[in-house]
Amino acid sequence: MREAQMLKDNPPAAHPVAPDSPAGKSPAKSSPRLPRLRRRRLRVDDVTVVQRPMLRRAVGGTVVGNGMEWFDFGIYGYLAVTMGQLFFAGGQEGDGLLGSLAVFAASFVVRPLGGLYFGRLGDRIGRQKTLALTMIAMAASTFAIGLLPTYLAVGGWATVLLVLCRLVQGFSTGGEYAGATTFVSEYAPDKRRGFLASLLDTGSYLGFALGAAVVSGLQILLGSDAMLEWGWRLPFLLAGPLGLVGLYFRLKIEESPAFQAAQDAQEDKTKAAVAEGPKTYRQIIAGSWRPILLAMLVVAAANTVGYTLTSYMPTYLQDTMGYDAFQGTLLTIPVLVLLSAAIPFAGKLSDKVGRRPVLMTGSGITLVLGVPAFMLIGLGEIWATLLGLAILGTATAFYVSILASALPAMFPTASRYGSMGIAYNFAVAIFGGTTPLITQALIDATGNTLMPAYYLVAMSLLGLVAIWRMPESSCRPMPGSMPSVDTQAEARELVAGQDGNPLLGPEHMPLERIPEPSTEPGKGLQTHPAKQPARV
Repeated sequence: MREAQMLKDNPPAAHPVAPDSPAGKSPAKSSPRLPRLRRRRLRVDDVTVVQRPMLRRAVGGTVVGNGMEWFDFGIYGYLAVTMGQLFFAGGQEGDGLLGSLAVFAASFVVRPLGGLYFGRLGDRIGRQKTLALTMIAMAASTFAIGLLPTYLAVGGWATVLLVLCRLVQGFSTGGEYAGATTFVSEYAPDKRRGFLASLLDTGSYLGFALGAAVVSGLQILLGSDAMLEWGWRLPFLLAGPLGLVGLYFRLKIEESPAFQAAQDAQEDKTKAAVAEGPKTYRQIIAGSWRPILLAMLVVAAANTVGYTLTSYMPTYLQDTMGYDAFQGTLLTIPVLVLLSAAIPFAGKLSDKVGRRPVLMTGSGITLVLGVPAFMLIGLGEIWATLLGLAILGTATAFYVSILASALPAMFPTASRYGSMGIAYNFAVAIFGGTTPLITQALIDATGNTLMPAYYLVAMSLLGLVAIWRMPESSCRPMPGSMPSVDTQAEARELVAGQDGNPLLGPEHMPLERIPEPSTEPGKGLQTHPAKQPARV
């Protein structure tokens, strides 16, 4: 109160105002004008030079771990008919199929929750530690499925336990792909990000192919009766040792340079002003709702084709087309192997021509050839089925090879894992994982075996609109990160030509703002040397 009274009795002196001011009085001497700020120029030591041995370990460890995870997740799709017989009432072939596919879809319902949990965790503690946790959760839950009692032994409790294990699988998968794509994309040099990130999906589909090969091999060696009695457990139990292998590789890799640089900057008070910290999900959605929506539509279009080929096709061939269990699984293996081999070429192509043209090619193939592909499969001949599957595999290659490099580049470093967790997992939960259930239900309701094709075409049409609106990210630095190159010579060349380089967007890089040179004669920068911003 005493201080308030003193201010009232002795108010601060006003600035002198000249009589010709708009208010009748203006300052006798104008106050100094604050300098205009601009982002400083890129320097050689700003550029991240990725060491090749470290890059090989990071990409190799992530790809191997991702392949192991998708082996674990995919084998359920190849045993969907068998699981329907074992874990639902009835026990005859065809009984419980929709229930088994519903359990498959249920694992996708919790993927957004896993994406939210692991996404936030990955932006706080790091990509590498979080990916190790997802590996442990996936391997443990898959191994547990191999130990479950069947419906014949414990009744409905068998179904409940199966659902719980699949929910844990889905929860861990929610953090896996978003984290793996973020990690590899942040490690990869800008000019090779499309190729290196596509190796992640090569590992995924090789994991699916390995799952199909293991199931097919057991069906040959054991026969249908032994497979139904106890052989179905072996692929799930194999997840235990494979999970340990994947975890070993995950623990050998180091944190991504982009995330580590952001963490270091946050710890350095002189750099924190230009280095964003982790965001809450409310902040992420408020600031990135448009790219999240575009990413969701692209993911929905790509994954309806991908999951139709990998997870639903064995069921479709067996239940709808009349192939036996062995043929339904075996026919997908050569297509998955060829698809895995084609993905890196599509990824490398995107480094040359751009991400959007390659994605549009995948969408165009689905729109034009999706229905003919299913018509070929419907002929019932081996050659026609393989040709139809090859068409779907080609569309998948152009689609999924680009997701790992294009989607993370839509979000800044500080919230990349979390944003990917939202966009990818909500899209997969709503559209991708429900594809087998929706398409089988459409066939059952209409009797039309081409319903899966119509569903794929509709989703690819939505995807094409989103691809048209998404930004091109090929050969450009990731938002919120400095440029990344292979050699020191490339770094010097990049900095020397930065003024004429349209691929460098200074506004997206964490460069400090510094005062512009004064236009007044005899004056330079209007700043004190001690207050120059620190370099990131």
